[in-house]
Amino acid sequence: MSTPELGDGLQALGLPAEPAICDRLLRYRDELARWNRVHNLSGVRDPERMVAVHLLDSLALLPLVRGKRLADIGSGAGLPGLPLALADPELEVVLVEPRAKRALFLDHVVRTLAIDNVKVERSRAQDLSAHPGHETVTARAFGTLAELIVAAAHLLQPRGHMLVAKGRDPGAEIAALPAGWTAEVLPLRVPGIEASRHAVRVYRARAED
Repeated sequence: MSTPELGDGLQALGLPAEPAICDRLLRYRDELARWNRVHNLSGVRDPERMVAVHLLDSLALLPLVRGKRLADIGSGAGLPGLPLALADPELEVVLVEPRAKRALFLDHVVRTLAIDNVKVERSRAQDLSAHPGHETVTARAFGTLAELIVAAAHLLQPRGHMLVAKGRDPGAEIAALPAGWTAEVLPLRVPGIEASRHAVRVYRARAED
């Protein structure tokens, strides 16, 4: 895909399609495609397909993000955290990734693109010091919802929420949530993706009005 097609996708999601934002997103895509040839960061090999499957799929979460502090757990190749940070420079994003090659890639992208609003933590989420300052915690391929709560709840503000990208409606995972937590499933329409996509919003039951 080219810049106009990315711009069309952003507009379909109700997001600004500013040329500077599109350029930085595509530069990130290009770095991911280049590193992926050697380090196997993503199962998607086609750079054009990465626009929908990685960029737009991540950015479909942006209208649901609360606050200006976000922790992306098990970030891998930076998804969804890096596209969110590139699309909203006022969003302070921490990418939490324990695997060395992936963390090295994230550090490289942050330096190469001079992304001032992103910090990389090479660590497991559960090993980070308790610092419940994030209004939003995101994850894309971490594990079950219950496993994410165990690993990252200490990073979340009491009235914050987790946004988890899923394919099918994860009813069984929601039924297995720990006591005191609840969730809602929000269907997503991602330009260029025909498969079912959902955002699961997970939060402490007492955090809702």
